[in-house]
Amino acid sequence: MSINLKEDIKPISYIKTNAADMMKYINENHNPIIITQNGEAKGVLMDIDSYQEIKDAFALVGIIQLAEDDIKKGQVQSADEVFAELERKYF
Repeated sequence: MSINLKEDIKPISYIKTNAADMMKYINENHNPIIITQNGEAKGVLMDIDSYQEIKDAFALVGIIQLAEDDIKKGQVQSADEVFAELERKYF
């Protein structure tokens, strides 16, 4: 997902008058549109699939951070210990 400076940055007035076209563009190209107001970037319009991918990626990063914290605290078990515990519990 790379930004096309000519196509992917639009003023809010353009978005308002061309909303249907902008929705079609983001859904076909999966490029977010940077929305400007008074010459400054103020928001982003993106397709729902790209948004979900970003949310999923952040969730995964959060899980990795929790795991790294456990490792730093020494709260770890070997794979053998984990599998043995699972076998005792479920088999």
